[in-house]
Amino acid sequence: MKKLIDLYPDCGVDVNIKDIKINSKEVNPGDMFVCTMGVSADRHDFIPEAIKNGASCVVVSRDVGTLSVPAIKVPDTNRELPFLCQKFYDYPDKKMKMIGVTGTDGKTSTTTIIQTLIGNDLCGYIGTNGRSCAKFSGDSPNTTPDAQNMYPFLNEFVGAGCKYAALETSSEAFFRGRLQAMEFDVSAITNITSEHLNIHGSFENYLECKLQLFKQTKKEGFAVLNKDDQYYEKCREACSCNVLTYGKDSSCDLQIVSYKLYPDHSDIVYKYHDTEYNITSPLMGDFNVYNLACALLCVLSLGFSMESIIKKIPNINISGRLDLLNTQTPYYVMVDYAHTPNGISKLLNFVHTLDINRSIVVIGQAGERDPYKRPQVGNCVVDNATYAIFTYEDPRSEDPVNICNDIIKELKDTHDNYEIVIDRREAIKKAINMAEDNDMVLILGKGNETYEKLATGTIYFNDIEEAYNAIAERKIKDNS
Repeated sequence: MKKLIDLYPDCGVDVNIKDIKINSKEVNPGDMFVCTMGVSADRHDFIPEAIKNGASCVVVSRDVGTLSVPAIKVPDTNRELPFLCQKFYDYPDKKMKMIGVTGTDGKTSTTTIIQTLIGNDLCGYIGTNGRSCAKFSGDSPNTTPDAQNMYPFLNEFVGAGCKYAALETSSEAFFRGRLQAMEFDVSAITNITSEHLNIHGSFENYLECKLQLFKQTKKEGFAVLNKDDQYYEKCREACSCNVLTYGKDSSCDLQIVSYKLYPDHSDIVYKYHDTEYNITSPLMGDFNVYNLACALLCVLSLGFSMESIIKKIPNINISGRLDLLNTQTPYYVMVDYAHTPNGISKLLNFVHTLDINRSIVVIGQAGERDPYKRPQVGNCVVDNATYAIFTYEDPRSEDPVNICNDIIKELKDTHDNYEIVIDRREAIKKAINMAEDNDMVLILGKGNETYEKLATGTIYFNDIEEAYNAIAERKIKDNS
């Protein structure tokens, strides 16, 4: 709890503030209500509801007339929010080493690996898979949450004894200004391909938001860059801190010398400070060779030794990423978060290096998100998989039929290895019932997420659970 005069010394008002909220419906007695501008709403319009729910004060950026509670006027409430939350929670980001990871693909894997290598007793994680450390775990409303959630989460980590925090930093978070109060000790990028153009308007704007991470890295800090990525030079130009590189070239600080991929692990040779390290990783796919290299270099930049951290590599477990289910069936089922054309093609290319027969893919595309990507995903899947089943995936207010039609609009006259099954549960069942000996069913796009966002609201839904349920139903039918 803070007093308003602690946050705004010149206001001359001494009222207690229990918490900070930007959703008027979530306001409880004693909360401060910050009237930010949403994607489609001006929260100044909800001041009466916030006061009715017990707001003790409001922060505004325009004249709102006479209110029954104190009003603090600032130039820009959206810009004010991160700095306000940072101060309210006593600057938790300055009490830990902050590690930010961006990239089109691989953010969740890389940040999870970082947490594992440091240890979840010392390092917290915030991203697509929620928030966690050794003492607790919970959900996160976004890959990179708003400041009103981010700073309480960071404060929880400090209270749990964490000295480091590994964050997935999305381009949208930088676009919305969610992280503008934060400085990073280590920043890293996995790769850059086109994504979220519905938000950014152009690839150039998207790239600029990605590069913002490096601009917010401390001068004495480190930027960890993928030298094999086509936008490496752009990333390098954005850095005014120390730069470390990973990739296949011998000039890289961490060189990927060689690797062999197997269905359940990877054997990798990395070179660091003129010493070669032979590593067996539980992660599959060449993309995870890069993700692990990125994570290793991030942790090394913090002063850890290679010898100490490679001992923890066998402990890496990334929920919902290349998650090969224990089906005890003659066919295979894998759940993965891949949802971009680049991520999907890399995954399917890897899968087809395994000793399988057919690949059967279940995938959709999110509503109210990048429509330009939908036909690209459709083409990518049918070109790289044996068969595709297109379905809904967080359609939100959009008609899922229209989304699926967007996915297939360039395929109708060129391919016949797909179908649409709108209901995701039924799509998963269809794929599993189609599977024959040595086939691989891939359920993509959601990983281990536990929700579906429909026009009627958010429901509980988990691809892994649905897959196991469908497998169990098939076993009953096959044995009857």
